[in-house]
Amino acid sequence: MNRVFIIVLDSLGIGEAPDAADFGDCGSNTLGVISVSRLFDCPNLRKYGLFNIDGVGGGTNHPAASFARMREASMGKDTTIGHWEIAGIISPKPLPVYPDGFPPEIISEFERLTGRKTLCNKPYSGTQVIKDYGAEHIKTGALIVYTSADSVFQVAAHDSVVSVKQLYSYCETARALLTGDNAVGRVIARPFTGEYPFVRTADRHDFSLPPPSPALPELLKAAGYRVISVGKIYDIFAGRGFDETHRTQSNDDGIDKTLEAEAREFEGLCFINLVDFDSAYGHRNDVDGYAAALSAFDARLPEIVSALKDEDILMITADHGCDPSTPSTDHSREYTPLLVTGKKIKGGINLGTRSTFSDISATVLDYFGVDKAGTHGESILKEIKK
Repeated sequence: MNRVFIIVLDSLGIGEAPDAADFGDCGSNTLGVISVSRLFDCPNLRKYGLFNIDGVGGGTNHPAASFARMREASMGKDTTIGHWEIAGIISPKPLPVYPDGFPPEIISEFERLTGRKTLCNKPYSGTQVIKDYGAEHIKTGALIVYTSADSVFQVAAHDSVVSVKQLYSYCETARALLTGDNAVGRVIARPFTGEYPFVRTADRHDFSLPPPSPALPELLKAAGYRVISVGKIYDIFAGRGFDETHRTQSNDDGIDKTLEAEAREFEGLCFINLVDFDSAYGHRNDVDGYAAALSAFDARLPEIVSALKDEDILMITADHGCDPSTPSTDHSREYTPLLVTGKKIKGGINLGTRSTFSDISATVLDYFGVDKAGTHGESILKEIKK
């Protein structure tokens, strides 16, 4: 019974990509920055070869996993495009971004359709925007609309003013509105609660642009395999190709749900995103927090590996960088890591620098004997399978 577990350590870049200058990210190195923190302690990731990857340095003599450095071929550095590429889709055109806010015609139409005015309409930190606009929102009922360097349309509302269900409905309205040249990658509902300075709740929900063509989850499901989402994976692919989804409250919750999936009987893919690295630390420029979070994952990695069954494959990777030491709080254009392990997987194989994240998808499809059917990437299965 073949199973693959893909864990995306959201934003764990491992050094600037060759085209980092085109994205304003020269010198970015998420792993390099956090690895010098006093809170960084990742002996298990070191054991499995994270530091043996080309360009990282400080590796072990006998890494337990096979490993590679992944270069993104798509023109972007956001969550949606990164995950799509992992799943076999290369995006030659970047998704639209709005450094000056959304066009007046978009905002006015959104206001007409929802019956509510809007506030902000600028790139903003998600925690700061509710501090700066939360009180006015509560007083007026106007929705807080903001963006970031990513292709996102975010809508924040206090749960005493707008119910979570209604906020989701407003975001569905925005999703239907944002098409064509304004087809953002994600519309994100951002409910918050409490008194000033307010706190965001765990009821965030992403309304994603559907992938432009069938990707890894859809292809596996169509071939009769079970496909499970843990974390925001389901949202990123607009629900396409999944049999079930399990939302998470934190990285630890995501790991718990991964272990639950490992304990079950199924044949297919479990696709996991651990978002705290990005949302709680990378975007907050919290170097020590990021280091502590990766160390916490490292401490639980033996649990994940020991729960693997004989035919299971575990793949650990990332979707982009988010260097927490730079003046920017945005994602960074970086290489990402790939560690591959399992009882039938060789250790110590250096797969070099891959030309696309899509080699992950190609390898998984190869493992299940499913045709790539228009997806990208080259399988590494022959090099790593015992």
